[in-house]
Formats: sequence, C-alpha cells, structure tokens
Amino acid sequence: MELNNRLILGIESSCDDTSAAVLRGTQILANITHTQLIHEAYGGVVPELASRAHIEHIVPVVKRAIETAQVSLKDIDAIAFTQGPGLMGSLVVGTSFAKGLALALNKPLIGVHHMKAHILSHFITHEGMTAPSFPYLCLTVSGGHTQLVVVHDALHMEIIGKTIDDAAGEAFDKAAKMLGLPYPGGPLIDQYGHNGNPMAFTFAEPNIPELNFSFSGLKTSILYYLKKEVAKNSEFIAENLNDLCASIQHSITDILLKKLKKAQQQTGIKCIAVSGGVSVNSDLRAKLQAWQVTNPELSMHIALPSYCTDNAAMIAITGAFLFEAGITHDQQISANAKLPW
Repeated sequence: MELNNRLILGIESSCDDTSAAVLRGTQILANITHTQLIHEAYGGVVPELASRAHIEHIVPVVKRAIETAQVSLKDIDAIAFTQGPGLMGSLVVGTSFAKGLALALNKPLIGVHHMKAHILSHFITHEGMTAPSFPYLCLTVSGGHTQLVVVHDALHMEIIGKTIDDAAGEAFDKAAKMLGLPYPGGPLIDQYGHNGNPMAFTFAEPNIPELNFSFSGLKTSILYYLKKEVAKNSEFIAENLNDLCASIQHSITDILLKKLKKAQQQTGIKCIAVSGGVSVNSDLRAKLQAWQVTNPELSMHIALPSYCTDNAAMIAITGAFLFEAGITHDQQISANAKLPW
C-alpha cells in the first residue's frame, strides 16, 4: 500500500511517555516525547501519577510538535492516537485530547492499536534504513508485550507466538530491581552487562512449547539464586554486578532469539523485523546481526532506537496506513486498556 503525501498528527499516551509527531507521507517532520521521571522514585510506573502528568504535558508537547514541523493545525489531514492497549488513565487523556482536537478542527479521527504501531514503525522513512517487504516476520518486545507476528500487509497481521505470563521488558526491569538498580532497570542491565561475562552465571530456561514465551520461571530462578548467594556473601551482587547483568541479559535475549529462529524456520519467511522498547538492547541487536551474517539470505530490519520505545511517530505512520485504506473513527470511539488484536 503506497501512502499519499498526507499530513498526519500522531498522539501517544499509552503509558508514561507523552508524545506527539507530525508525519508527511512516510517522512517524520517532528517527533516530540516527554518522559515522566517521577516514577523513578517508586520503582515502576504509578498509573494515577502517569495520567496526571499526561494532562499537564499533552498540550505543550503537541504545540511543540506542530511548531517543530513548521505546519499549522489547519493543515493537518487527520489525527491519529493510541486507543489501546495500555494504562486506562493514560489512554483516556490522549483519546480525549485527540477527540476534542478533531472535533474543533473538523478533522478525521483515527484510533490506533499500540502494538500494531510498533510493528509498522519500520515504514518511517529514514536515511540508511529500508522498510521490510510483505510478508515479514516481526518480533515485538516491550515492557508489556512479547509477540511473534506474521505481517501479511499493513492491515493484516497474525500473532503466531506470545508470552503466556511476563513480557521480556518486565523481566529485565524486575531482574534489575532484584539487583538493586533503579527504575527503569532494563537499560542499566545493558549498560553494566557491557563489562561482564555473559557465561558467568546460568539460570533456568523455560521449556515452553511451540512459539510462545515465558519469563516468570527465569525471574524466579534469578531471585532464588541471588538469595542463596547473598546469604553466603552479603556483597555478592556488588562484587559481581557486571557479570550478573551480562548473564541475565544473555538469558533473556537467548530465549527471544531461539523462538525467533524457530518461527523463521516454520514460516520460511526471510524478511525479519524487530520492534518495541527491548529491541534497543545492544546484546539482542548484536545477536540478530550475527544471525544475519551467517544467513545472508535473511533481510533484517531493526528500527532506530527513537522509534523502538513508545513514540507518536509510529502512531502517525499507522494512522497514515489506516487513513489510506479509508478507515477513520467517529466521536463514539473510546480508550480501551485491553484493546483486542
């Protein structure tokens, strides 16, 4: 599906990032994100605080996006926003703002599925990056989701594997908390892991059939191991932090890669894409690139870090695909924290 040169305003507020983007065709003119730092003190996202922060920041974030793009609100062809899934309070803020703005400007309104937006983020034009070709196999890994999806086209996606409990991003953050690292801990595990030995420690790997994932058993294995070692040496974590981070990171990314390889073998699809916040992880990227080197017939697509974490650019590009297909929504649309696939 070719996208026309439409001007789309995208709004993202599914969790703790307030973001607005302006897209023309497949080119991002502005992508502004305000990250809520208040949650660091609580070791995780507090839904009530998140929704209040969205209320405070959504107007200035949208205003800055419009100014950065050097366009006028009256020039916008449609307004796309995250309908779900996500935190209900956060979603309501973005949904209400988008509906009000669309009504005031008499512009079309487009509700977007957050996870599908991650998958379609690869179609944002950027120098040195090429979009995947349909059909492609996408591993989507974030704080709340871990999925394997066959993307037949922009509007037809099929989930062939998913987590049966915790997501990979949650496993990173919970493991980091066990190590005494502040929230969000995933990036810190990556950072410390650079200087560690990924083979220093081993943890129980879940034996989940077919293409589904599970990370709860791995988290339990890490927890019990740390408790046992700390009981013997109270300084165990501090003395082995780099090796622990490297080993935990290796365990999580190895699970992801094994399932992705299995899905590729089963489907025969040679175009691979990886999306979501966890795809920023350097160890996962290195393993994907190594896989491609030994399998040059594969086409590998890993989004830029700025389009991996929650952002409005991916909402805008998904809205553009929907708009091109003639799919818009009326003012009856509402936020849905568990928006179905």
